Amino acid sequence: MFLILSLMLLLTVSLTKTTKKGLEAKQNLIEELRKCADIYRYVFVFSVENMRNNKLKDIRTAWKHSRFFFGKNKVMMIALGKGPTDEYKDNLHKVSRFLRGEVGVLFTNKTKDEVQEYFSSFKEVDYARAGNVATMSVTLDEGPLEQFPHSMEPQLRQLGLPTALKKGVVTLIKDFEVCKEGDTLTPEQARILKLFGTEMAEFKISIKCMWNSESGDFEKLTDADSNETKKEETDEDGEGNE
Repeated sequence: MFLILSLMLLLTVSLTKTTKKGLEAKQNLIEELRKCADIYRYVFVFSVENMRNNKLKDIRTAWKHSRFFFGKNKVMMIALGKGPTDEYKDNLHKVSRFLRGEVGVLFTNKTKDEVQEYFSSFKEVDYARAGNVATMSVTLDEGPLEQFPHSMEPQLRQLGLPTALKKGVVTLIKDFEVCKEGDTLTPEQARILKLFGTEMAEFKISIKCMWNSESGDFEKLTDADSNETKKEETDEDGEGNE
C-alpha cells in the first residue's frame, strides 16, 4: 500500500511539473508575440502549401531581420486577441481570424510589396507525400528498370509493381499505372513516384492578411479564406466581407 501511495504521489508531482512547464511556455510565447507586435511595423499571416521544414528554415535564414512564428495557433490567437474586447492592439483580433490550419505569423519592417514579391516567387518542387493529390497521371512502361539493382526487386514488387528478374535485370513485365491526376496518393504511390524521380508537390507560401502597427489598419490580401473564417467575419460584423 505504501508503495502504491508513493507512486501516486510521484505521478502527481510529475504531472504538476509538466503542466507548469507547459503553462510557462505558453505564457512566454504570448509575451514574445506581443513584444514583436510592439517592435515591428507589420504583421502578416501566411499559409503554407506542402509544408517542408527545411524550406521554411531556408526562409527564416534569409529573413533574419524579421520574426516567424509557426504553429500554436490557439496560443497566438490569445496573444493577439480573439475579439475587439481582448485584442492586444486595435484591429489585431482580425489577424487572429486567419490563424487556421498550416499558417504562421510574420513580424517584419518590410513593406507589403516587398513581402508579396518575395513569397510569390518562392516556390520549390519536391516529392509528393501520402495524402497529397496527384497533379498528373503517371504510367510506367513495360521493360527493364536498369536504374535499380537486382536486390531491390522484392521491394518494388512489395510496392505493387509487376516486376521480375530477367537475366539479373529488374524488369517491369507489363505497363503499370502509378496514379491518375486527382488521386489522393497512398504511401505506396508516393514511394514509387519518389523512386522514379517524379516530383509533383510544390512548396509555396501565400500571404493572407496584413496589419499595420502604426495605423492599426488591417488588410485582407487573399480571397482564399476558409468557410470557418468567413463565418466568423459574418458573426461579428453582420456581413461576409470586411
